[in-house]
Amino acid sequence: METMQSDRLLALDIFRGMTIFFMIVVNTPGSWSHVYAPLLHAKWDGCTPTDLVFPFFLFIVGVSMAYSFRKYEAADRGAWIKKVLKRTLIIFLIGIALNWFPFYETNIKDLRIWGVLQRIAMGFGGAALVVIFFRKKLLPIVTLLILLSYWAILLYFGGEDPLSLKDNVVRSLDLKLLGEKHLYGGYGMPFDPEGLLSSLPSIGTALLGYMTGQIILVRDSLKTAISKMVMLGLLFILVGVIWHYNGFPINKPIWSSSYVLFTGGLAMCCLALLLTITDLWGSHKWALPFKVFGLNPLISYVMSGLIVRIIYKIKVGDKNLYAWAYETIFQSTFGDKLGSLFFALSFVGLIYIFAYILYKNGKVVKV
Repeated sequence: METMQSDRLLALDIFRGMTIFFMIVVNTPGSWSHVYAPLLHAKWDGCTPTDLVFPFFLFIVGVSMAYSFRKYEAADRGAWIKKVLKRTLIIFLIGIALNWFPFYETNIKDLRIWGVLQRIAMGFGGAALVVIFFRKKLLPIVTLLILLSYWAILLYFGGEDPLSLKDNVVRSLDLKLLGEKHLYGGYGMPFDPEGLLSSLPSIGTALLGYMTGQIILVRDSLKTAISKMVMLGLLFILVGVIWHYNGFPINKPIWSSSYVLFTGGLAMCCLALLLTITDLWGSHKWALPFKVFGLNPLISYVMSGLIVRIIYKIKVGDKNLYAWAYETIFQSTFGDKLGSLFFALSFVGLIYIFAYILYKNGKVVKV
C-alpha cells in the first residue's frame, strides 16, 4: 500500500496557522465589553465558534505527531520518551513564564500555574506517552477509556451538582493541590479551565488528531482518507451531541468528553475540507497568512502574549497604550464592536510581521 508523504503537510501548516490566527483574534479584542457573540466563549455549557479554536489546535498537534513520530518508531524507546518529556516540560515552563511576565509585578505565591500553553503541554505529553506505550490498533480503545473514565470521575467525585462551576471536581482538586491564589479567577470564583484533571480528556483530543494523521498517512489515496475522515467526523459529532443531551453537556471549561468528540469530529471534517482544497484542487495561494503562522505557531502565540502585557504597561495619559489605541483610533473611527474587532485584526497583523520575517528567512523556532 502506498503511503502519502510530505505533500499532506501543507494542509497541516495552514490548519495550524488558522488556529493560531483565531486564537490571537479572540484573545485581543479592543475591549472585552464590546465583542461580537461568536468571538466569545460559551459561559458554561454549549459551544461557540470561539470554543472550537483551542481544541482544533490541540487536534492538529496530534495530527502532526503522526508525522513527526515516524522517525522515532524504530529507534530507542528511551530516547523517544526523553524527547517527549523534555518538550512537554519546556512548553509548560514557557506557559508559566508567560503568566508571570513581567516578573517584578507578581509574587510567586500568587502566580497562576495553569494556562493555554500548559494545557498544550499536558495534552501533547500525555498523548505522546500513550502512543509510545500502546500499539496503534489499541489507541481507539484507550481514547474511549479516557473519555468514559473522565465522565465517571466527574460524576462520582463531584459535589451536589457535579457538572456545575461550583461543584465540579476539576475545581475542587486544583483548590486542594494549589490553592485559590494559583487559579484563574475570571469565572467569579477560583476555577481554572486548563486545570490538572481536565488535562485528561485533552489527551483524548490530541489522540483523535494522531489517529487522523494515521488515516492520512496509510491510505492508498487522498480521496479515501478524506472520505473516512468525514464519515468518522460526522459520527463523532453525532455522538457528542447525543451525549450532550444525555448526561454530559458539551463544555469547554471542564473539557467534557462530549466536547472532545464534538470538536474532534468538527476538526476532522474541517481538515478533510482543507485537504480537498489544497491537495485535491491545488488551491493554496490564498492561505499565505495561515502558512506563515503555521510555520511558527507557538512562538507567534507567545509573542502575542508578551506584546499585550508590554503595551498594557505603557501609559498614555491616564490610560494604558492598549486602551488608548482602541478608544482613540478604532472605537472613535468604527464604533464599539467593529472597532474592537479591527483592533484585534490589527494586532494579529503586528504579530504577522514577526512571523513573516521568520517565514521569509526559513526560520523555524522549535520547542
